[in-house]
Amino acid sequence: MTSTRLTGRHAIVTGSTSGIGAATARVLAAEGAAVVVTGRDRARGEAVVKEITGDGGTAFFVPSDLAGTPDEVRAFAAAARDALGGRVDVLVNNAAVCHPTTTTGLSDAQLDESLAVNVRAPHVLVAALVPGMVERGDGAVVTIGSWMASTGSPAVGLYAATKAAEQQLTRSWAAEFGPSGVRCNTVAPGVTRTPINESDGDVLDRLAAGTPAGRTVRPEDVAHAVAWLASSDAALVHGVTLAVDGGISTTRAL
Repeated sequence: MTSTRLTGRHAIVTGSTSGIGAATARVLAAEGAAVVVTGRDRARGEAVVKEITGDGGTAFFVPSDLAGTPDEVRAFAAAARDALGGRVDVLVNNAAVCHPTTTTGLSDAQLDESLAVNVRAPHVLVAALVPGMVERGDGAVVTIGSWMASTGSPAVGLYAATKAAEQQLTRSWAAEFGPSGVRCNTVAPGVTRTPINESDGDVLDRLAAGTPAGRTVRPEDVAHAVAWLASSDAALVHGVTLAVDGGISTTRAL
């Protein structure tokens, strides 16, 4: 079931041409928001927009490369804001890069890309878009974190570190912008099955088997949590990391 609690809201969801981002764009639109879908792949982005508008929602595709320079990211923010009629009420920092390799195996280019997309871009977007929310006294920033932000791993150390950085930035943004009416929170998914990792389905199932939920996270599970945090239903929620992970970060089912 969906509601209309986001009617009249204008949202940007980064990295929304597939996976969690696309599911989030669909759910926000289904709940009444006008949504900017964005990413590097125009064909996939326009397909998401077509799906949303075909279901009666409002969506626009604005291309972006969040690994670009800060000025390029700011230019995207301005273009997305213009597409939404000059106002952004909800920013969802979803786009992320994960290079599954060891510390010694990570190339300089992969290091730079991970830091640019996962940390620098959200920071630049918040700096560019949240002042407008502050001026109106209302808005929400939801950043997609990860259960791995608090768990050591030999293969995704930098990715996990960038997710921990995002969660700390979110807490700081909550303290900085909350008094002006802008709520900033994180949703931390667990083992999530997406088109990118579908070939690793058996591995994902084994990881999720020991959780209380006993299954992998669906992109829609994360999307509904984002929609709640973006809505006035979560009016008193500031600076939290909401785990949507089947319990993998807090429990072990025996």
